[in-house]
Parts: sequence; structure tokens; C-alpha cells
Amino acid sequence: MCGIVGLFLKDKSLEPKLGEMLTAMLVTMTDRGPDSAGIAIYGGESAGRTKMTVQSDDPDVAFDGLDKTLAKVLGGTVKMTIKSTHAILDLPAGTTATARTALDEMDRGIRVMSRGDSIEIFKEVGLPKDVAARFDVPSMSGTHGIGHTRMATESAVTTMGAHPFNTGDDQCLVHNGSLSNHNSLRRKLRRDGVHIETENDTEVGAAYLTWQMQNGATLGEALESSLDDLDGFFTFLVGTKDGFGVVRDPIACKPAVMAETDQYVAFGSEYRALVDLPGIENARVWEPEPATVYFWSHSSAPTSSEKAA
Repeated sequence: MCGIVGLFLKDKSLEPKLGEMLTAMLVTMTDRGPDSAGIAIYGGESAGRTKMTVQSDDPDVAFDGLDKTLAKVLGGTVKMTIKSTHAILDLPAGTTATARTALDEMDRGIRVMSRGDSIEIFKEVGLPKDVAARFDVPSMSGTHGIGHTRMATESAVTTMGAHPFNTGDDQCLVHNGSLSNHNSLRRKLRRDGVHIETENDTEVGAAYLTWQMQNGATLGEALESSLDDLDGFFTFLVGTKDGFGVVRDPIACKPAVMAETDQYVAFGSEYRALVDLPGIENARVWEPEPATVYFWSHSSAPTSSEKAA
């Protein structure tokens, strides 16, 4: 099962409502996967800064003085904003790798949810409405975002097993389906230095795309390569700093629907996730073609869908 949603905003006036709209879309998909949920929000950047979202099952202890401890290690100012079991760390640019090593050495039970200049990921066990409320996602603004509600089939119901998975700076992925060659691919990617934490097949899909882009591929090229290198059935929705992309396997047995207007591009596992979006009655609505890559980028001029057969 599992439910996926995504929203790419073209109209800046909608950016303060991104969290509210994305949350409503995800809550509608609750019955496709009620065990855990997560949302990635791409918001504003700060010059010369980057950020990391971290999680702990015991945040009162784990986050106590964490900003000051990291500031000493990194040699610069660290700001921390705590939201329930998560904390957003505002770090000097280029220090996420050092920060991650420092967190591991602290042995405080802190897990990294996301890293990058723009991305923040919030995910936990529980229903989408409860997870979103816990982190006040409806109040968040941003340019685009993706979300996932999970029915666990490949791994345990845990925070780390929830989607989205972040395996590269400002890159994340949500997935509906199952990969059959994820174990062999996981071993290969780890040998090539790609960090993979869980046994979830979706994280392998995310890591594969990260590896492709680290080796010079664009998002579109990486998604095209996945059609040859990943076995199984899947619908991927991938977020990057600049936009998002969609691809379905050649059989495309998992449901998916998209809508585009002058204000946004939206994705949902089912059309009912899109029905409350503004202007949906005038949107171009379609089912993504099998084995076809779609991607949207804020750096493109004009912003529009691009299809790579």
C-alpha cells in the first residue's frame, strides 16, 4: 500500500501555505499506510549556513546543550530549534559531515533525518495527522515538499524505517512498491562509500539516486538509470533542493495521479489527495506514464514539466 503526496509551488503567494496544503493531502492518504508518516519541506536558505534535522527518542537528554557542544567542534555558531523529538540544527556551511561524525561520537542516541541547505524532514511512528501536528507542519512555509504514509512490508515499524529517506544533501525520496534487488545493491553502494543506515528497500533507492548524482548525473538521468538498474515495482517521488521528479517502473502497477496549474504541480497516490487544492477543477490532470521520467525545477525558465522518454 503506502500513500505518497508531493507539491511543487510555482506561485510564491502559496509558499506560506505549503505545510498546510501538504499535510491535508497526506492525511487524506492515511488509510493507505497508518503505521508511520513523514514530510520533507524545502524552505528558505541562509547565506553561508546549512542545516541538519535530527531525532531522538529521549530529546530532553539528547538535545541538552547540543548546540553549544557542536559549536565547539565546528568552530562556529550553531543554533538549535527543538520540535518534539526532532531538532533543527543551523550550522556553518560545509560542516554537515563533521557534525554527523561528532553526533556519532557523542553516543546520545541521535539520528540524522536530513541534511542540506534547504531541506527539513520530520517523521515518526503514528498517523499522518498526529505526526504533522506533533511538529506543527501545517504552519511551515516553503517552495515544495513531499510526504509519505507507510504500511510496513519490508522492515520494522520504526522512526528510521519511515519515509522520506535523505541520502544526499537536499535530496530525499519516498516510494510505493517493492525492490527485489535491494540487498545486492545496498552492498555495492556501501562499498562505494554511500551511507545507508537501515534495511529498508526505499533507502537503497534513495542512495542509488544519490550515488548517480554524485557521479555527475542530473536528477532526470538518475531516474532514467533506475529503470534499468532497479528490479521490482515502484513509484518514486524524489525531492531535490531545486524541485522534484517522478518515475514509475515499466509495469506501473502502483497508482499515481498528477495535476498541474499555473500555481503548482501536485502528485498523489490517488486523486482524492488533490481534490481540495486551489483551482484543481481547472488543472490538467493525468496519470504518469510507465517508464517515463517527469521533473520540475525552479531554475528552469519557464517552470514547466519536462518529460524524458
